[in-house]
Order: sequence, then C-alpha cells, then structure tokens
Amino acid sequence: RPICEPVVLPPGATLRAERIRHPAHAPATDPFPHVHDVCEFVVFHDVAGSFIANGRRYPLSPGSIVYVPSMDVHDFMLDAGPKDWVLVQIDAISAETLVRQPGFERLAHPFCARPGGVLGERIAGIADWLAGLDAADPLASPLVKVLVTAIVHSPGIEGEPTAPRDTGVDWLRPALDRLRSDPAHPATLEEAAQLCHLSPAYFSRQFKRTLGMTYGDYVRTHRLHLAARRLLTSDVTVAELAYDLGFSTPSHFTALFGRRFGVTPRAYRLASR
Repeated sequence: RPICEPVVLPPGATLRAERIRHPAHAPATDPFPHVHDVCEFVVFHDVAGSFIANGRRYPLSPGSIVYVPSMDVHDFMLDAGPKDWVLVQIDAISAETLVRQPGFERLAHPFCARPGGVLGERIAGIADWLAGLDAADPLASPLVKVLVTAIVHSPGIEGEPTAPRDTGVDWLRPALDRLRSDPAHPATLEEAAQLCHLSPAYFSRQFKRTLGMTYGDYVRTHRLHLAARRLLTSDVTVAELAYDLGFSTPSHFTALFGRRFGVTPRAYRLASR
C-alpha cells in the first residue's frame, strides 16, 4: 500500500486534534513506515514501545511527546496493552511559518521529548483541552501556539541509531518542495521528474506507489486546499484567488472547488462567515 497516509483537514482548516484510546486487550501495532502531508504532534498519556524517525529509534513511555514534520518517514511500534494519546496535526504551510520564527528551529526535524513534572502536566492538559475543541473554535489556534511552544522547549530523548530504510519519499522530495514553494506555477510532470533525476514514466509510477495518487491529482488537491484556506483568511476575490494560484480561469477553479468540497468558493466563504 502507499506509504503516504492522506490526512484530510476540513476545508480551510489549519489543524485537527483528536484523543485516541486503546483498551487493555489491544494488540501490538504492526511496523508501517509512512508519511503525512501534515505535521504531527503526539502527546502520549499511556504507551509502551518505540518511535522511529530520522534514522533513530526512541523509547516511548507515559508522558512522551513525538513530533514529525510534513513528509518525513516515521514509524510507531507500540506494545500490546492500553494506549492513550492526543494527536495534533497541523497543515504544512502553518508549520513551515513557525519553523522560520526564532526559537522554533527545532521543528525542522523529527524529535522525541519527555518533559515530566509540571511542564508535562501542563502540556497534557493543553492537548486534552485542544482535542475537545472544534478546529474552527477561536481558541484552537492560540492553544496550538502555546502547546507547540511548550513542546519545543521540552527536554529531548536521545534515540539509538537504526538502519536507514529506502521508502522512495526522498527521491520525490525535490518535486514536493518545488510545489510548496510556488504552488501557482507547479512543475509539469516532465519538469518534476527532471528535478528528481528520474524518467517521467518511472517518476509517475514511483509517485503513485508512494503517495497513493498521481502527480497531477496531488498538485490539484494541494492548490484547492490552499484556496480554501485563503478564502477564510483574506478578502481577495474568487477571480483573483483563482489566478493567484495558477488556475486557468475562475470558472475552471470554481468547478474543481465544487467537485472537491461540494460547494462553490463563494458559498463556502459565506457559510463559514
């Protein structure tokens, strides 16, 4: 199966938070190296096992916190028994904005932390609070900023080196980075393949095998979710937005948006407001 697990945030939303619990008779998890398009924080209340990322294996225990940047291959190997954690996923663009701010450079790479004491209790409490909110709640964004700030300043865990795994994502990263840096002018299939030093045919096969969709579908989906977010965060007209993101015409953009989200861009903006 593709190693990219799609995470569909609500249209225009920048985050989702969910508390996940497994009962005492829950089995151990199977190894499955994978990636997400979003960035991921996991605040563990109850767990035993390990987290693998960036060529290292980190032991997990109650109070552990894990962070994974967008499109970084990682794996969880959790022991049998009860498990309880809060999962917070943030869209890649918001996370990249944070990384560029002083003090948040740590978010450029995966890490595992175990704060403990009062700091650990406060992080767990904020995570639980966030998991109980709707993503559109006005408290959600400031709570995420507080949570991320506390996690970034938590003491890290030194993992043990592991043998690297070739999952194919690194081969595709130049094309993914190019799309994120300039979504209005995405590389053609041939240009994307050239960036990755692959033939167009092999690039296409590798992209679909790894990410679960064709390169063209991924480009279109990425730009539509960007458009949904900008409809909520700016007053730019639908026509201006369509051209800014590289769609051929406003009517073509409206048709694609409606097919993806079930409403027109204008109706989506009005309903959200």
